[in-house]
Amino acid sequence: MPGTLALLPEYAGREDPVAELRAAALAAVAWLGSDVTLVGDEQGARVGASLLEVVSRQDFVLPQPPTVSTTLASARCSTSGAGGPAYLVVGNGSAKRTDKAPGAFDERAEAFDAGLGASLRAGWPEFDARLAEELWASVEGIARLGSLGDLGEAQVDYDDAPYGVQYWVMGWGA
Repeated sequence: MPGTLALLPEYAGREDPVAELRAAALAAVAWLGSDVTLVGDEQGARVGASLLEVVSRQDFVLPQPPTVSTTLASARCSTSGAGGPAYLVVGNGSAKRTDKAPGAFDERAEAFDAGLGASLRAGWPEFDARLAEELWASVEGIARLGSLGDLGEAQVDYDDAPYGVQYWVMGWGA
């Protein structure tokens, strides 16, 4: 789950620039149930706590996914409370994928994200911490995810790099 501030209600505008990401994130958070351990850096924890608060409201209605890519996340909500511990891990890949990214373009970003994404999909998160820092990747939560052991294959609900920052919404144990 990405810790982008664009997911916070106070950053919302008339038009949602991350509608597809928001729909996938809310669906994934709703799937976790009510007893969730939040893991991430300070910004990620802030975003994660906000998403958990939104889905805990009695009036919460899952947003209609704007594209087919979030339908898997929507379907998972029907199996909420899958059992066992639930973790909301907040982090993201590089923030230097394009000239318009928050960081200056770095040609290593795409390969870094491909490797990190593949390791997440396989359930064994691995990355070069020094390179992650150079590419402005938020990996504190992802590093802690690795301590949980073999997670099995991930279900990917969102995989894109809007604004030059790599974001994923994934779930394990569905």
